[in-house]
Amino acid sequence: MNKENPIKREGFATSLGVIAATLGSAVGLGNIWKFPYMTGENGGAAFILLYLGATLLVGLPIMISEFIIGRRAQKAAVGAYRKLAPDKPWFLTGLAGVLAAILIMSFYTNVAGWVFAYAFKAATGGIAINSPESAKEVFDSLAGGVWEPLVWQWITLVLTGTVILAGVRGGIERMTKTLLPILFVLLIAYDIRALTLPGAAQGLEFLFKPDFSKITELTVLLALGLAFFKLSVGVGTMTTYGSYIGQGESLPGTALKVMFSDILVSIMAGLAIFPAVFAFGFAPESGPPLLFFTIPMVFNAMPLGQFFLAVFFILTSIAATGAMISLLEVPVAYLHEELRFSRRIATIISVLVIAALGSTATLSGSALAEFTILGRNMFDLQDFLSSNVLMPIGGIFIALFAGWKLGSRVIFDEATNQGTLNNNSFLAVYTFIVRYVAPVAIVVVLLYGLGIIKA
Repeated sequence: MNKENPIKREGFATSLGVIAATLGSAVGLGNIWKFPYMTGENGGAAFILLYLGATLLVGLPIMISEFIIGRRAQKAAVGAYRKLAPDKPWFLTGLAGVLAAILIMSFYTNVAGWVFAYAFKAATGGIAINSPESAKEVFDSLAGGVWEPLVWQWITLVLTGTVILAGVRGGIERMTKTLLPILFVLLIAYDIRALTLPGAAQGLEFLFKPDFSKITELTVLLALGLAFFKLSVGVGTMTTYGSYIGQGESLPGTALKVMFSDILVSIMAGLAIFPAVFAFGFAPESGPPLLFFTIPMVFNAMPLGQFFLAVFFILTSIAATGAMISLLEVPVAYLHEELRFSRRIATIISVLVIAALGSTATLSGSALAEFTILGRNMFDLQDFLSSNVLMPIGGIFIALFAGWKLGSRVIFDEATNQGTLNNNSFLAVYTFIVRYVAPVAIVVVLLYGLGIIKA
């Protein structure tokens, strides 16, 4: 370690790089896995409308706040609060984000490992699924194993760590600028194929014709939680990425582009999945197993099903990679900038810590199946602590910091690029939401996640 020499910081080189990296962080398994199954479980189009509203009221203002905090300080998650609020405990907000990122990566790389494994198996003809029983058998064989799921988890970590080692421009920006166009092309190809299936119209109706009788208190709470989770806010990723954004970029404009692009990817994923699900008579409310149980059976029923199944899991792997890159960058940036480790050592330490914690999540389906803490196995515990506790707490304090501590002058300077952008009307709305609406909404999400309030 070298605590004397200042760290030379990189930043994103182009506007396209900014959008690609931040969108790559937001787009992930949440779009291809979580959004479709939650939409399926909660009534389709009506839930999507709720999600859009929740994104505008919670996800977008917190993302903009993180951008402002990061760029103003030119520091990552922890250092930003130390610089903007010296000698105050606000830096704990950043530390909560670092811990949340590590915990999310620990179980997220487990799920990503399953996706990579399915892509490989489908490409090599290793998935033969023609019934719910065979689908469950294939998945249980993978998730319930010991070495196979661990090896796939480690592969995802090594690939992600390799990107991070290459730096902000040479690694994060270059990789996300390459992967996202491929993701969009594959999704478009899939949408075309799904929409040409007999009976696909029922899937379109499910996605785009709202049934407002499906809306309950629970669906509202779930939409709020999903909006918060999917945009990758509250874990330090957007604060860290914000510190890499140049002074000439519009922070509100970037956030809006990311939000709408993220929603577009989610809708495109729904278009790829639900017309096919309805066309072959499967249930849209299959829940979390939709990706690993239902989808393989759907594609198995198609002509060239094995080919389309392989391509589907390849695009899902691409979506997962962008999110993993952003999550891993959070602890790496903390170790590099705050503790003065070289980027190489910071990456190795982060990967090893996540591999150790992540192995406990991966083995929750086998060797550690009986081991529980607070009634949860390690996979569920890591998910609960990060998604239900640390992310909402981080979001609340990000909103409070931006709305009440940072000061209107700082917000104005960063949101308008020192007055060169005419964002006054937007700023008035943003300030009101980030001060009064977002904190209350996130407190509700936190209380629901902790089981204190019921729906």
